[in-house]
Amino acid sequence: MIRRGVGVQSFVSAGVVPNDAQAFIDAAGITDATQQSAINTLVTDLKGYGIWTKMKAIYPFVGGTATTHKYNLKDPQDTDAAFRLVFSGGITHSSTGVLFGGVNGYADSFLIPSTSLTNSTHFSFYSRTNQATSETTEMGCFDTSSGVPISVLAIKTSIFSGAGSSNYDIRFCYLNDANLKLTPPASTAGYAINTKLSGTTTKAFWNNSSLGTITGTNALPNKKIYIGARNSDGTASLFTSKQCAFASIGDGLTDTEAANLYTAVQAYQTTLSRNV
Repeated sequence: MIRRGVGVQSFVSAGVVPNDAQAFIDAAGITDATQQSAINTLVTDLKGYGIWTKMKAIYPFVGGTATTHKYNLKDPQDTDAAFRLVFSGGITHSSTGVLFGGVNGYADSFLIPSTSLTNSTHFSFYSRTNQATSETTEMGCFDTSSGVPISVLAIKTSIFSGAGSSNYDIRFCYLNDANLKLTPPASTAGYAINTKLSGTTTKAFWNNSSLGTITGTNALPNKKIYIGARNSDGTASLFTSKQCAFASIGDGLTDTEAANLYTAVQAYQTTLSRNV
């Protein structure tokens, strides 16, 4: 039996939809039946895989507006402390996600690695855009106050011009300016996950395939993570022009958990007819 919330059609009947899914549906005002179902299944899958508790922020970018896109599925309160997003600059919101304009558009997550994360950490970004790009960043922050620690995820198809340059598709910077550089992909449309289970080893995954590891020591940045750009000591820079259909920040993932996260997110995107 379908129960109706205040002003919002809901699939929830006792024991059918997780309370966490319903809280997000109510907060974001999601009325579309397919979107409600997709959120319900996503939450159920993440909990079933044991990943839900590892998440600090989950941005499903559903509903097609800046208002629906700002909410954190893990804690859908409209507050900085709940890591809801505040969008700035040139951004286009639609049913397929958040398209960052590549000039000045980004989202502030208010999540600071040094206070909210540990050395066991992951980022993920679902790109729907196949675009050759150079020095841009999909999400992250840069902090020069304590030895230049960086937490960044970037999907690229060209040569990086910095020290130790080489072709790579996903730049994973948890280390003090050390990068995991990989062969460029045929397309930058796909799901990128970087994860660090210990203080020394970072792994890269692209579309459910392990791409490699890098080892070293690092400190956690004391700057807020931006999505759609890099927070460079409090200033947005390296703006991406990719469309994002999902992003997450949280604790580190095992290889199995990274594969399960891909499975859950890809099923979510398929339900919404926006998978790549």
